[in-house]
Amino acid sequence: MNPIERHFFAYLDEMRILTVLIPFSYYEGHSSSFSMIDHHNQPFSKVEILSRIPLEQSMKYICRLEADPVIGSQYWVVDEYGGKTDLQMGAVIRTDAFDQAFFYEGPLGVSYSKEKTSFKVWAPTATKVRLNLIAAESGKQEIHEMIRSKKGVWYFTIERDIENYRYSLLLCINLEWREAVDPYANSVSMNGEYGVIIDLQKTKTRKPPLPPLEQPTDAIIYETHIRDFTIHPNSGVIKKGKYLGAAEINTKGLDGATTGLPYAIALGVTHIEFLPLHDFAGVDKRGENDDYNWGYNPLHFNVPEGSYSSDPANPYARIMELKAMIQAIHNQGLRVILDVVYNHVYIWETSSFEKIVPGYFFRHDQYGFPSNGTGVGNDFASERLMARKFILDSVMYWLSEYQVDGFRFDLMGILDIQTMNEVRKTVHSVDPSAIIIGEGWDLNTPIPPDAKANINNQKRLPGIGQFNDWFRDTIKGSTFNLYDKGYALGNVHYYESAKQVLAGSIGLEKKEKGLFLSPCQSVNYVESHDNHTLWDKILVCSSEKDEIIKKRQHRLATVMVLLAQGIPFLHSGQEFFRTKKGIGNSYRSPDEINFLDWEGKAKNANHVNYINGIIRIRKSHQAFRFSNAALIRKHFSYLPIENPVIGFILDEVNKFGKWNRIIVLFNPSEVKQTLRVPKGVWQMLADDNQAGLVPVRLIKHESLELMPVSSYVLVC
Repeated sequence: MNPIERHFFAYLDEMRILTVLIPFSYYEGHSSSFSMIDHHNQPFSKVEILSRIPLEQSMKYICRLEADPVIGSQYWVVDEYGGKTDLQMGAVIRTDAFDQAFFYEGPLGVSYSKEKTSFKVWAPTATKVRLNLIAAESGKQEIHEMIRSKKGVWYFTIERDIENYRYSLLLCINLEWREAVDPYANSVSMNGEYGVIIDLQKTKTRKPPLPPLEQPTDAIIYETHIRDFTIHPNSGVIKKGKYLGAAEINTKGLDGATTGLPYAIALGVTHIEFLPLHDFAGVDKRGENDDYNWGYNPLHFNVPEGSYSSDPANPYARIMELKAMIQAIHNQGLRVILDVVYNHVYIWETSSFEKIVPGYFFRHDQYGFPSNGTGVGNDFASERLMARKFILDSVMYWLSEYQVDGFRFDLMGILDIQTMNEVRKTVHSVDPSAIIIGEGWDLNTPIPPDAKANINNQKRLPGIGQFNDWFRDTIKGSTFNLYDKGYALGNVHYYESAKQVLAGSIGLEKKEKGLFLSPCQSVNYVESHDNHTLWDKILVCSSEKDEIIKKRQHRLATVMVLLAQGIPFLHSGQEFFRTKKGIGNSYRSPDEINFLDWEGKAKNANHVNYINGIIRIRKSHQAFRFSNAALIRKHFSYLPIENPVIGFILDEVNKFGKWNRIIVLFNPSEVKQTLRVPKGVWQMLADDNQAGLVPVRLIKHESLELMPVSSYVLVC
């Protein structure tokens, strides 16, 4: 409850500039002078009125102080009639001066040991902060006054063992008390209402040695969702929809073939990318786990999601089970990428960030309202020093504590270039093989265009991969127009674009026609969790075709992802024609829409085997995965073949693998095409029916007939 009734309002908008708003209902909005006093009612500063601006319901006064107020102390603004109001923290918190004055480089959050536990929270605008501590067994509550230190950091130490205690923070800001969960919490209660004190040493695992990953283009990324991966009734998984289910290594479907993790291993991918695993809203952990959500509603960034745990009420279970899953994947030689969502929070008004430092962690437009480039109501202000620090600290926490191998940044274009480059630098200082990729869409957020970490600024984001929408829409057709067909679906108008994106989107002949400086920046894909699956699109735009042609179109597009220069990215189930029954945005659709249909995999085993063969071909020779543009320009060229067939040759590449010359051919048309192959004795590793490292047949300098909607790989 506020201690005074405010007749007017005063906000500190810069260190010495304040704004006073007087409603016309109070002395007709007029005051000829103001003064400022401190919390002891002693005069603090003279106030000079710089301007008066009439608004619809009040008079706005812009005023200047003669001294800097101490942020975190209480002040009062007094008008000529003796009325007073508290000085509230306004736009000052979004100034560079505030950032520089209060940037804190040290650790925040909780540091636990049996002897003592220390708490630190950054809350520079708070006048008081209290620690609310709740005993694990009895529920007894303790309130402790925290101590303000330098840079607006508040701390307190409990000198006894408080393992499993719940805690929250109580902060007085602008004369209002608010309760918040520590944004640096590493464990929370059932539905995230409180942080929980745990001993992380009890959860430690050891990361096994992994196969070498010399460059990002060696990766083959397989995107999935914890629940989707195993929830199918016939997945053969015991812990369906859980971390531990994704860790099971002997799972089989009704046909006796592998499912889940062993299937991903057998398919040949190198990385499993999981949709968000941090604690998110949209799923009630106390329910029967019928709720479904992709996880893009972030609540607690450093805590695993509880609904994927076998016991969400146990603060240790979700941590230990996620670590067990990651270790199981590592034990099989695969790596783990986390989809991270630092661009926004679920609801900014109730987020820990807004409660602890109101107005600081989110961008505001020119009118003072929260910006909405994300489309979900708020944009995280990554350019502010303590917001950037949080992202860096959080990324490093997942890298060190959970031993993950890379990050996929959701809506990376909302974040700023400096933050992303610091993420890359920091992560690679620990693990040079870690993959960092993101969605570099150009979004309407109020930072300068040249500061956004989007695809237009890729030249200033070395070592960070970007989802290549040019590749996506060229090969399959527009994502946002179901009826638009891409090259793989027979649209010859995409012919020249297809040749560019297959060469890594670097501008093969002319750099200025390229999108990237390096193939390591190009994440090649035609399908992801977002939007319609490729199969659902084909069902619409190729509805008149028979099923054989549809499946061949689908397979051709997938093969082009895998044999193009760059980083290939597959949506789980893409290789067996995953469908979401026509639903393009399934973020909270039921399991029947989202699950991986392992029975569908069994029915399309021949297509899965073909994709597996293409993956083995890619992995067998480094010429398919050059790490820089110079190597592509030296060894990659297109054969003189007429539209619609595309053929490229990788020449003089024996130092990169066992073959010296490689030819790749794509025929998207529904009729046979004939061409003459270059001189030599060629081994055909892939034709329209099978693919792998065992040659299908030998051919010499002769005419080769390409079957309708097909792909071929020849080596010599």
